[in-house]
Amino acid sequence: MSTVTITAADINKLRQMTGAGMMDCRKALTETNGDFEEAIDWLRKKGAKVAALRGDREAKEGVVIAQTTPDNKTGIAVCISCETDFVSKNAEFVAFVQSIAAAAVVNNVKSIDELNNVSVNGAKVSDLINDKLASIGEKIGVSKFERLDAPYVASYIHGANRIGVLVGLNKEAAEAGKDLAMQIAAMNPVAVDPGSVPADVIAREKAIVTEQIKNDPKMAGKPDAMIEKIAEGKLNAFFKENTLTAQPFVKDASQSVNDHLKSVDSALAVTGFKRVALG
Repeated sequence: MSTVTITAADINKLRQMTGAGMMDCRKALTETNGDFEEAIDWLRKKGAKVAALRGDREAKEGVVIAQTTPDNKTGIAVCISCETDFVSKNAEFVAFVQSIAAAAVVNNVKSIDELNNVSVNGAKVSDLINDKLASIGEKIGVSKFERLDAPYVASYIHGANRIGVLVGLNKEAAEAGKDLAMQIAAMNPVAVDPGSVPADVIAREKAIVTEQIKNDPKMAGKPDAMIEKIAEGKLNAFFKENTLTAQPFVKDASQSVNDHLKSVDSALAVTGFKRVALG
């Protein structure tokens, strides 16, 4: 039983994150003491159709820029957050974010702290942001930063600067790189392949599918070995849906991303990716 007060705002937030019903959200938050991540897992274990599987998807505004160095060896993705879409859709604000991303690339920046101290036209980024805050009257700041180094890096910006993607390849392949970046933007994989999925993600997913199976009335009294085997099958389905190279290729669902890569170049491989999105 919850020891914290569950408010209507909390319930609405979980509904927005998951698409689950109001009473289910109230019950989930009560059972998990108001922890949103645990509440999402609770809903999934009970068989609820949950729209968001990872992280807090609360909507926020801002601009995401992803770009590479001229030699395509390094990519930078930056999100500058703001409070309203009135600002995020303003051409001057978009240009402002583009100038900061360009400065990150030129100065070989490796972190948000480094970026805030980079100079653009003689002024530090942190000072420029404070000046912009004062002029537009909204809280803004560098909310996300990602960097990717590889033999070849492709970049892609999706949905009016709402998602930025960097994808690394072991060799130059511009068209394939763009296709992969679009795939990552649309399908939001958790890792390159099943072998690179973090152990904690695998453990969490296995616990959820195992609980789902046990809660199925048709599985009542079934031996643990059978439940384990079914759970492994569901886990394999999770890998197929949520790892880049195993996913169906968005431009041709009859083949996987890995199959598509091999059709382009048998030696072509993904070395990594970064996806930065608002929220």
